[in-house]
Amino acid sequence: MEIRVKISLPLIAGAFTTLYAATSLAADESVETIEITGHRFSNAAAGELNAALQQQQIRFASGGGISALPVLNGMMGDRIQILADGAPITAACGNQMNPPLSYLANSPVSQLVVSPAVSPVSAGADNIAGVIAIDTMQPVFVEESDFSWREGKAAFNYSSNPNSQTFALDARLANNQWFTGYSGSITTADSYDNGADELVPDTLYKMENHDLTVGYQDAQRLAVLKFTHQQVPYQGFPGQYMDMVDNRASGLSARYQQRFKAFTVNGHLSVRNVDHEMGFFSDEKPGTMPMLTRSQDITAKLGWDIGLTPDQTLVLGQEYYANKLNDYWPAVAGSAMMGPDDYININDGRRTRSALFAQWEHRPATGWQYNVGARVEYVQTQAAQVQPYNSMPMTMSGMMKMAINDAQAAAEFNASDRDKHDTLLDVTLLAQRAVRKQHTLSFGLARKNRAPGLYERYTWGRGIMASTMIGWFGDGNGYVGNVDLTPETAHTASAGYQFENTHQKIDFTAWYTKVSDYIDITKLGELNRSGLRSGLRNQLQFTNIDATLMGVTLDTQWLLADNQWGQWQLSHTFNWQQGERDDTHDSLYQILPVENRLQLAHHYADWHSTVEWYWAGNKTDTDPRRLENTTDSYWLLNLRSSKQWADWTVEVALDNVFDRHYDLPLGGVSVAEFLQQPTQGYAQLEGPGRSVNIGVAYRF
Repeated sequence: MEIRVKISLPLIAGAFTTLYAATSLAADESVETIEITGHRFSNAAAGELNAALQQQQIRFASGGGISALPVLNGMMGDRIQILADGAPITAACGNQMNPPLSYLANSPVSQLVVSPAVSPVSAGADNIAGVIAIDTMQPVFVEESDFSWREGKAAFNYSSNPNSQTFALDARLANNQWFTGYSGSITTADSYDNGADELVPDTLYKMENHDLTVGYQDAQRLAVLKFTHQQVPYQGFPGQYMDMVDNRASGLSARYQQRFKAFTVNGHLSVRNVDHEMGFFSDEKPGTMPMLTRSQDITAKLGWDIGLTPDQTLVLGQEYYANKLNDYWPAVAGSAMMGPDDYININDGRRTRSALFAQWEHRPATGWQYNVGARVEYVQTQAAQVQPYNSMPMTMSGMMKMAINDAQAAAEFNASDRDKHDTLLDVTLLAQRAVRKQHTLSFGLARKNRAPGLYERYTWGRGIMASTMIGWFGDGNGYVGNVDLTPETAHTASAGYQFENTHQKIDFTAWYTKVSDYIDITKLGELNRSGLRSGLRNQLQFTNIDATLMGVTLDTQWLLADNQWGQWQLSHTFNWQQGERDDTHDSLYQILPVENRLQLAHHYADWHSTVEWYWAGNKTDTDPRRLENTTDSYWLLNLRSSKQWADWTVEVALDNVFDRHYDLPLGGVSVAEFLQQPTQGYAQLEGPGRSVNIGVAYRF
């Protein structure tokens, strides 16, 4: 349920520069708050987190069943800064099969904040689209001094399409100073059927999560320590040539906050290690080829929240982030193409960010309220030398030609200057004013930057197989990195109008973004895995261009009735976006078509029911370089109802009631179907058909 919540801006920064930073690691929580629209829920069952994000105008480009990539303001992937408990997570995969949200899919979420386009500098950097901050580290203390069992919850969720089952368990012990909480879940799912009752291959997955949180508080301080572990033994990716056959991630996070008379100190330290493997595990996409990735993320933040006056706050911070990455593909015994040596894709890749920022917040009781900030970041990336499967210098034809291409590309890469340094400057101004009691105007201006990622800069293979193993776009094309990429710089302006009374709410937002050095692609050549015309794809290299994006969102709500029959509320959301290259005016990739969502909600006692109608228009603006498909308009009807009896909660839902058959506008192509039937070409990935969903939860 969407609610108005007051949440704190993430504060300040961390570094290893002082002993105090090492011993006083703090929570990202400020004294002053800003009011935004957000969501609060105690446990994210399968799909609940994505549903909450969709209500905040987040859309998803297809990936795996738990690894779809968020799209915000026409931009996807690394252009959105996703913070898990205050720390960014780097996708440790050339196909982004383990993006940040995949680690939070079934975690209990206590706070969710989406800051699109013009986000405060304290909310996070290294993005040009916005920030998604998800907090799962909020301990729940009680007033009693007796440390004892407080609450537990067992839940089961089932969906008929794709025959998915989730078992979840939460438990906590607490008193007025100490908190201990555990959360765990296991989810399995088969591949789903489309609206024509046909299998959409390679959409199956399995996932297991475990979180353990310990917290302590007294009158002046708060300390939280959290351990997380996730294992994904398999996950299909219909839009990729390979699948995930194992992903193990373990993380440790510590936060500390101490309040002094004149200021508050916040700190955060976290480390996450990922072991990732791609390969083949299902008859729905057979093959033989291992690809291994090892990655580590380190985050350190330290900051100060200083109250200047009762209505003015100064936020100061320093931050340090480091990502280490090794990506290599072991030789396949007996294979002439994948041997005799290991293919080293990224060797000792490193990306570090050091940042300083200052933010001033002025929130008087009347008049204009301001949030003004500036942030400077120094970003360094580097990588060691690489090697192909085969370094033979001779010229050959046929399948061995791709090995020759890779040998030449490796030699050129190893001779290049791979040590890159970028200095970034972010500046943000947010202003808001209540014009009259029920009317509010808001404006935002921002200059934001994002430095290239390791896969964008340092993937080097030019052969058909090597280049098609790179790319998180789900388009079947091959991608080559570019060592000489420069950072993206986005200038964004946004304006909003809000009206709210006891019976009606209107929220209108318009935004415009001009991006210099937008990291897009240029065509190097063509490739074909089948030898048929239907198998034609492009080989593309990352390059800098200029681009323009814009959009509007209109969100309205009406309270239709509130009487003895319950509360009836009607809500409607309209979205329109456009994005194009400035040089050719071609559309950027995966721009959302116009869409409408209409929802009727009914609350009566412990009953909560909704009827939702969703419509997406024709997608005709497509990226010609990526051979993006057009899609037809479609509509869906979804039903949901939940009831609570004492400690039991039961939810029943029916998605896609009329079993509509449709293509996903942001879904990319179905590589899995192409590999099964090459003569059919690269068809658009289809959406799921009708599904009956049942959820049961018991609190104890």
